[in-house]
Amino acid sequence: MSYRVGVDIGGTFADFCVLDEATGALFTLKVLTTPDRPGAEVIAGLEAVQRRFGIVPGEIAWFTHGTTIGVNAVIQRKGIRLALLVTEKFRDVLEVARLKVPDPYHLYSRRPDPLVTRERVLEVRGRMLADGTEAEPLDVASVEAALLRAEALGAEGIVLALLHAWRNPAHEHAARAIIAARRPDLPVYCSADVWPIIREYERTVTACVHGHAQPPVAHYLGSLQVALQQAGVAAEAMVTKSNGGVMRAELGKTRCVEMLLSGTAAGAIGAAFVARQAGVARAMSLDIGGTSADVAVIVDGAPGYGNGEQVGDFPVYIPTVAVSSIGDGGGSLATVDALGRLTVGPESAGSTPGPACYGRGGTRATITDAMCVLGWIGYGELGYGSVTVRRDLAEQAVDEVAASLGRSREAAAEAIIRVAVSGMYREVSKLAARQGVDARDFCLLPFGGAGPMLGAFLARELGMREILIPTAPGVLSALGGLIAEIRNDLLETVYADLDAEALPRLQASFDRLAAEARRWLSDEQGFAGDARLMPSADMRYRGQSFEIEVALKSEWLAAGDVHALAGAFHAEHERIYGHADRDAPIQVIAVRMVIAGRVSAPHFPEQDRAAVGPAPAGEVTVFCDGVQHRAPLFRRDALRHGHRIAGPCVVAQEDTTSCIPPGLAGEVDRFGNLRLGVVA
Repeated sequence: MSYRVGVDIGGTFADFCVLDEATGALFTLKVLTTPDRPGAEVIAGLEAVQRRFGIVPGEIAWFTHGTTIGVNAVIQRKGIRLALLVTEKFRDVLEVARLKVPDPYHLYSRRPDPLVTRERVLEVRGRMLADGTEAEPLDVASVEAALLRAEALGAEGIVLALLHAWRNPAHEHAARAIIAARRPDLPVYCSADVWPIIREYERTVTACVHGHAQPPVAHYLGSLQVALQQAGVAAEAMVTKSNGGVMRAELGKTRCVEMLLSGTAAGAIGAAFVARQAGVARAMSLDIGGTSADVAVIVDGAPGYGNGEQVGDFPVYIPTVAVSSIGDGGGSLATVDALGRLTVGPESAGSTPGPACYGRGGTRATITDAMCVLGWIGYGELGYGSVTVRRDLAEQAVDEVAASLGRSREAAAEAIIRVAVSGMYREVSKLAARQGVDARDFCLLPFGGAGPMLGAFLARELGMREILIPTAPGVLSALGGLIAEIRNDLLETVYADLDAEALPRLQASFDRLAAEARRWLSDEQGFAGDARLMPSADMRYRGQSFEIEVALKSEWLAAGDVHALAGAFHAEHERIYGHADRDAPIQVIAVRMVIAGRVSAPHFPEQDRAAVGPAPAGEVTVFCDGVQHRAPLFRRDALRHGHRIAGPCVVAQEDTTSCIPPGLAGEVDRFGNLRLGVVA
């Protein structure tokens, strides 16, 4: 027998999803994370899989892993100390950035300090022009002097971001050779090799984030490979990428920037798979873990994609699944300030000590503690036996908040939930406005350890009329990594007018990218299966400051059909902005190519319709909207296709708890998903 294994590491738990390739059976598991020993939870999880399901490491034929090592290094600024070499007179590229104030309504708002402080930004002489010609040769002495200064400042790595390297990277590559000749042990990162986008700040900050996090990521992945080999896993480790695909862990050692947001992207891919399987055309995924809540818009079974996603304090301009952080997680702490104002988050109890009700040393009230006090959770062990919920400890923690607010215990707990949900409501409303959609037209798809716990309360506030809860929502990110395609994005900046004269140049660029994409898939990934190429271009009307990505068809490019290319841009511009100027000249800023190697889709057997109704495992007391209710408690593994339930009720399972307030009712579909709607 052979199995696929997907692993995703979050703030509190490491999630495991194991697929039997022969039967389609899915096995899931959670183990506590080990922040002090990154990667140890993977081996502990594999041991638990063997104990619990009898699946030995030698039977694992496919292994994917999502990790937060890179993003944590950036957020906590615990990567390597960098020096940045820039073209003379461009020392302030990181300081100036885009001159945006983080919060224009906050009088004391300030931009975060750059990842590379100004004293470690060093100038070198030599200059490329925007057309790729050399105006001034690279001065070797200035590079050598900058290296000596970087060494004196304690730099552990160097980023090269020289002017117009997107067009011609010769100066960056020459500077790298000069440094390597003198310090072969020093990591050097060329911005044009990291991601060759046209704008100086965007290219520079992306390269700096990459260089800062690369060594910790490479060390982690190397240790993981060794540990898996020692554990007897013969399959080569794959890592999930920010673009929703996977790549070999060996390549991840040098392409850290591509996997910074791998966990959130894998969750959206898993949610898209569930929505597609269930036939839901418009879904909004809600991933709530221990520390954060993230949302993605899924249309026709596919998530949206974007560039410039925020990683900690910095934007990173690589293609990513468009996932937006909208709020707090189950471990977010509730605080009452000196003015008696209740706030929830962003501070979190984290994995250690965690919420008070976990009994691992936490004493401050969290969202999870509030839900426990209200009676919604605590009916069995969470995290597959990793945690036993203690209501008495939750009550002690919430009592402190209640005393500060002058309210009863239950009223204080409900206040915590309302504050948390109101913050999510605000951010989802802003996200919907930016994307030009109405949340009421979407089905909410909550997942993660706390998604089904809070999802119905958020959907109620947003006016969403349908909720879809997957069969194993607590480990959906691990499932997303397990089913993801082998995927890569390539880009070439061209900066040309869209006309007949530019067509040969554009066609040559697309041909180069297609050839490079195929080489990457076959040579670097060892993949020989079916693959698809997806060309697109960043286009704008001449005179506009920013461009939009437009999907193109290969036959238009092969035929040199300028009118079809222009028509696609006009249509996309009109879709986004509501208007198009079909007589205006168009510019192509960059061409893109995505290649995706198809991994065989898992087959999940459909359930037979149940002959009798569901039998509750018991009855519990819950508080909702200031009213006490007696509510049935269901075990998720006892709910079958056709079973109907109505709120208020609680559905408990090993990876999460689904809390269903009054006003919602629904049934289990043929794949085991719980589909709820608003009662008329």
